[in-house]
Amino acid sequence: MSASVVSVNVGRVVDTPGSLLGRTSIDRRPVTGRIRATELGLIGDEVADTKHHGGRDQAVYAYEREDLDRWAAELGRELHDGNFGENLTTGGIDLAAAVIGERWRIGDAEFEVSSPRTPCGTFRNHLGNLRGWVKRFTADGRPGAYLRVLVEGEIGAGDEITVLHRPEHGVTIAEVFRAITTEKQHLPGLLEVPELPAKVHRWAREARAS
Repeated sequence: MSASVVSVNVGRVVDTPGSLLGRTSIDRRPVTGRIRATELGLIGDEVADTKHHGGRDQAVYAYEREDLDRWAAELGRELHDGNFGENLTTGGIDLAAAVIGERWRIGDAEFEVSSPRTPCGTFRNHLGNLRGWVKRFTADGRPGAYLRVLVEGEIGAGDEITVLHRPEHGVTIAEVFRAITTEKQHLPGLLEVPELPAKVHRWAREARAS
């Protein structure tokens, strides 16, 4: 099966009493037709926690339909496209093996793989306050990928994902995720990956200095 977009999903900010921020847009839902991807995200997609989410380095979040299906079976519940907060539900592509800085064409837009998603309390609460969810998701090691938008354009469900470029350093989403979560001894090595966000390079410098 060729790599493609299963659905394009957007979210609206809603109040979530009892949560740390008090609002979230994590429950993203599929849209019909085509939608424009801009350098700050998808038109119509809202971000509640702008301190930790969104911006150019996290403009779009992709997660695999295959992994949603696997989690649905393990959790014993249905998971709709966008259920993990992803903007792009993908099929036929191993996002954990995507190389940082890898460039994709989807529709008439171009994207760059920037970093893995790290799970948080909002994610846990969204799934019904699942006990141990953050640790469980981390141990799974398949976090999905944040994307930058290099060329703005229209995208939609069914669009093929074409890899245009893959950096020679070969550092993958899975490797970066392990370095920033469970294998922090590898953090200094991330300074050799120029396409990573500035905050990851800051963590790497702090780890090297410690």
